[in-house]
Amino acid sequence: MPNRLTDSLDFQAQALTLRSQRQQLLASNIANADTPGYVARDMNFAQALQRATGTLASARVLAATQPGHIATGMAAGAGADLVYATQSQTNLDRNTVDMDRERASFADNALRYEATLRFINGQVRTLTSAITGQ
Repeated sequence: MPNRLTDSLDFQAQALTLRSQRQQLLASNIANADTPGYVARDMNFAQALQRATGTLASARVLAATQPGHIATGMAAGAGADLVYATQSQTNLDRNTVDMDRERASFADNALRYEATLRFINGQVRTLTSAITGQ
């Protein structure tokens, strides 16, 4: 029988961890906006969260059946959910960072990170008041 008290907190903790990882990716993209040849990366957050919580179908994981097979990375966790950002305009230096998109994604992710923190704090406060009877 699943533990309903901790399942929700576990889900939120995994979401918080993934939001933090995505924030690092976006910050790296912004920091490398002037680096020639840099390819912007992002995370498929929904897929990463499904994989982290075990709700993603495991049929997508490819097995290496021979010693010479190259690992697909699909079983590696969040790293498998990294994608290259699509280039919005061509640059002579082949840098794919779009600062407007990166700033908007960074602000959106920061807002969602804060909302997850507030949700966790609210759950902990509710559990604490239920335990203490206040």
